[in-house]
Amino acid sequence: MKLTFLGHACFDLFDGVYHVLTDPYLTGNALAAARADEVTADFILVSHCHGDHLGDTLDIARRTGATVVGVAELRGMLTEAGLKNCLGNIGGWGPMPFGRVKLLQAIHGSGLPGALACGFLIEMGGKKVYFAGDTAFYGDMALLAEEKLDAALLPIGDFYTMGPCDAARAARAVGAKITVPMHYDTFPPIRQDPQAFKALCEPDSRVAVLRPGESLEL
Repeated sequence: MKLTFLGHACFDLFDGVYHVLTDPYLTGNALAAARADEVTADFILVSHCHGDHLGDTLDIARRTGATVVGVAELRGMLTEAGLKNCLGNIGGWGPMPFGRVKLLQAIHGSGLPGALACGFLIEMGGKKVYFAGDTAFYGDMALLAEEKLDAALLPIGDFYTMGPCDAARAARAVGAKITVPMHYDTFPPIRQDPQAFKALCEPDSRVAVLRPGESLEL
């Protein structure tokens, strides 16, 4: 599976057939590696509805016909927009043509009254990827070690999410083969040095720092 970082919390996961986007905040993001009108998507995973995560979801889904995946409270917004969706809730698996997706807890505001923020456990192309979304560190992340993760995508920006020290604790807790930092440098309050985060993690956890537009083969 090919994992491409497009900036902030937006990744393109590609198994050779399906493109799965996470939190596509591209328009208005000076660090984004692509424009909203040029990305390909079959599925869009939305962790919550803050503007830097819902982002260009509606426009990309209208253009591509992508199915939007998230919590059930998104239904009204997506139905009104006439968009395909596959909506569940925390703890549940959703079968997908590329594999399956489980919605996981994220300790963060949702940006939508009555909804919960979430992360995702993604099974695709024989690989398992944990996309943490915006979250604080919490001890139950250690349960993910049982999943034998191929990759963990963790926020390190601090202020709105866990910062580098807590993200390093999370990396050790989940025990993924490789950790990719995200959600940093986009705004002044979340400026971070990803290499300093990498130094906090290693040698216990292998870290790949991707610049927007760079890819990783899992």
